[in-house]
Amino acid sequence: MLAGVSALRTEDAVRHAEDAAAAGAAGLLLSAMTYQPLTEDEVVGLFADVGAATGLPVVLYDNPTTTHVAMTERMYTRVAAAAPVHDVKIPGRSEDDEAATRARVGRIRAALPPGTGVGISGDAVATAGLLAGCDAWHSVLGGTLPRTAASLTRDAVAADEALRDRARDATARLEPLWAMMRAHGSLRVMAAVAAHLGLADVDCLPRPLWPLAAGERGRCATIVTELGLD
Repeated sequence: MLAGVSALRTEDAVRHAEDAAAAGAAGLLLSAMTYQPLTEDEVVGLFADVGAATGLPVVLYDNPTTTHVAMTERMYTRVAAAAPVHDVKIPGRSEDDEAATRARVGRIRAALPPGTGVGISGDAVATAGLLAGCDAWHSVLGGTLPRTAASLTRDAVAADEALRDRARDATARLEPLWAMMRAHGSLRVMAAVAAHLGLADVDCLPRPLWPLAAGERGRCATIVTELGLD
């Protein structure tokens, strides 16, 4: 089990890490989250302090949209030297094509100790990340539509180029869903999908998040039906 332990203060993140370890967590997910954007030294210090608290493997969650901290390859290197980093969860970039993504993943791997995993987030660009050699897709889609996510993943990591092309085509076909996520946020959209499928209540998101308006929920339901995702 992997436990998210991010907090606005190091002391709280350390307490979360200790509680997670006591509960039997196998690893920790940690982002550089705080009230003001952190400096490079502050990021390294955060990971060093939390990593030292339990010794559990840490997944470095690079999430600049939320944290307003833009991690660099140099920062990856420094954090991995200061804490027991097992994997890095990198943000996808919609502006990068497949070649640019492959080059970026190569630079990140070179900045990390051998054997450190690299996972991609951002569902719309996850296929490009897997095709570029990422080890994992940290998926929002997979929590509600696991068969769709699993099929994309299997094809994208296959050695057969025909299957990899099928993953590209399937990703392009899902563009209406990606567009909804870009417009409204992936959590709100997948909550609407889950409600349409009878997996959750319409008002299932934790406050302060609110569900999509009725019209947008209807649009999500139409997309799911048209794409055959239900």
